[in-house]
Amino acid sequence: MTSLTPELLLRAYMAGVFPMAEDRDDPNLYWIDPERRGILPLDGFHLPRRLRRTMRQSTATYSIDRAFGAVIEGCASANVRRPTTWINSEIVRLYTGLFDRGHAHSVEIWLDDALVGGLYGVSIGGAFFGESMFSRERDTSKFALVHLVVRLRAGGFELLDTQFITDHLRRFGTLEIPRDQYHRRLAHALSQPANFSALVDHGRVADVLQSMTHTS
Repeated sequence: MTSLTPELLLRAYMAGVFPMAEDRDDPNLYWIDPERRGILPLDGFHLPRRLRRTMRQSTATYSIDRAFGAVIEGCASANVRRPTTWINSEIVRLYTGLFDRGHAHSVEIWLDDALVGGLYGVSIGGAFFGESMFSRERDTSKFALVHLVVRLRAGGFELLDTQFITDHLRRFGTLEIPRDQYHRRLAHALSQPANFSALVDHGRVADVLQSMTHTS
């Protein structure tokens, strides 16, 4: 896998496959093409009531693409709840290359000047492929996901690929679809124009709720 390049990685995403490592210390990458794929329908996003209330009360702010390197390192870091991760140094290198080419993006959540949560993913046409998220304060990765959905709606995206489905994601409306159905949706989304930067880049997390109302 030493010859893997960001350009080849883009072609793989367009074909419906993505790479993962077994863990952070494993130098090898493996191509993944699940039989059932997790997607979060942008028009069927569910915002839990408790999270809505927490966001309204929070003084956190958000940004995009301000600290991509710090976000991917946050996602790669182990903690008590997640003792190991699949993001190795090769993943960091490749996705940083995609970021430099404008195809990878991050959402950052801040309390004062401290990065407390975020997520990153890959953008091609009208498809966004969510890769990983992290929290250093309660609910901050969820804040980032809500902001991502608002941004994708505003930017004209048609597909939010979560790769797999978890109980955490299921609460927001994520569902599984068969591989062939996913590939059909992917092909259509890739053909559509979209703009990840369509929304104002900075503001309070609570302001996202108003934006979500406007884009529903």
